[in-house]
Amino acid sequence: MKGFIDDANYSVGLLDEGTNLGNVIDNYVCEHTLTGKNAFFVGDLGKIVKKHSQWQNIVAQIKPFYTVKCNSAPAVLEILAALGTGFACSTKSEMALVQELGVSPENIIYISPCKQVSQIKYAAKVGVNIMTCDNEVELKKIARNHPNAKVLLHIATEDNIGGEEGNMKFGTTLKNCRHLLECAKELDVQIIGVKFHVSSACKESQAYVHALSDARCVFDMAGEFGFTMNMLDIGGGFTGTEFQLEEVNHVISPLLDIYFPEESGIKIISEPGSYYVSSAFTLAVNIVAKKVVENDKLCSGEKTGSDEPAFMYYMNDGVYGSFASKLSEDLNTFPEVHKKYKEDEPLFTSSLWGPSCDELDQIVENCLLPELNVGDWLIFDNMGADSFHEPSAFNDFQRPAVYYMMSFSDWYEMQDAGITSDTMMKNYFFVPSCIQLSQEDSFSTEA
Repeated sequence: MKGFIDDANYSVGLLDEGTNLGNVIDNYVCEHTLTGKNAFFVGDLGKIVKKHSQWQNIVAQIKPFYTVKCNSAPAVLEILAALGTGFACSTKSEMALVQELGVSPENIIYISPCKQVSQIKYAAKVGVNIMTCDNEVELKKIARNHPNAKVLLHIATEDNIGGEEGNMKFGTTLKNCRHLLECAKELDVQIIGVKFHVSSACKESQAYVHALSDARCVFDMAGEFGFTMNMLDIGGGFTGTEFQLEEVNHVISPLLDIYFPEESGIKIISEPGSYYVSSAFTLAVNIVAKKVVENDKLCSGEKTGSDEPAFMYYMNDGVYGSFASKLSEDLNTFPEVHKKYKEDEPLFTSSLWGPSCDELDQIVENCLLPELNVGDWLIFDNMGADSFHEPSAFNDFQRPAVYYMMSFSDWYEMQDAGITSDTMMKNYFFVPSCIQLSQEDSFSTEA
């Protein structure tokens, strides 16, 4: 079942009722302890199917276009393509990846805010016509290099976070939209709709209210210039929880009925990324080094008044690998100790670091853990988003293996959802409840 993130020849173990994710992780921890203690992922593809069912149940009126850069593993893309999602691509390689799966150009949008001319030409060549744009320079590049382009104007939203403008980096202002529409008319570029994005960090539902109101204004403005508007992209920002999805739907559903009613023929789409994949992947890392420090010197240097030691643990994966997103956002997971320990075992102030010894390579600043030893394992769940980029060569970092699994119940649900791809069927095989066998015996890569 071993496979790497750029390996299309992946295999998926079908688990019977007596086997679960924890059993699979235990099996591979044992194996990796004997063979080199490299970090590894376990991907539960059934969770992706469940997320799609949840989407269909709550926001069926909105077609998801999965953000490929979030996780471009072939197994993920293949399941989502079979489920009928669209794809939001930022690069030529991402467009090529999904088109190799037979996805039609109409189900691909090119969302990079800063497009290379060569990649615009590639999109034109392969028929990917729908793309986003938020400024005059990009509009002129599109006009020169993609005569059949259909553009969504990307407008900024007011999802201020912590007093800062959280989403003003990309997206034009409502005031500037008229100028861009005038430019598009002069350049003979077809404007077909509007895109906005509300960050997942935004807790104010009013951000959607303002964004949808602004989008309606742009639609009306575009009508004055003679453009036929038929698409609204409400972006990403979906965390993956059913509660958040229902909360967003509760806000936007009545507004969509008012501003973009079904009879208008306007297609509503979105760009969920981590929503689909975050919870589907678990990362296991090994402790490769350990340092004992004074409690008041750990991390922030704040005095704790404790005489107990504190520990700095160095793992075999970090920000130059699977934790790359930690450089720009908070970690959305908490480490779990794999080995069994007593309930009354003392806990110590600890920090977790990657293997580079770089001061930026801090994964967890402060947490309470039992005392660990070199060779122990830590488990991080919710690691499916932004963890699968090409790793840095720094410190001879090895890319983690990826092992895929799915329960039989999820397999049947996938069949009910209409996935009958012969190509995918060849990647699945039965795994008995007793998985103490070697990888070659139990998790063969042969179909």
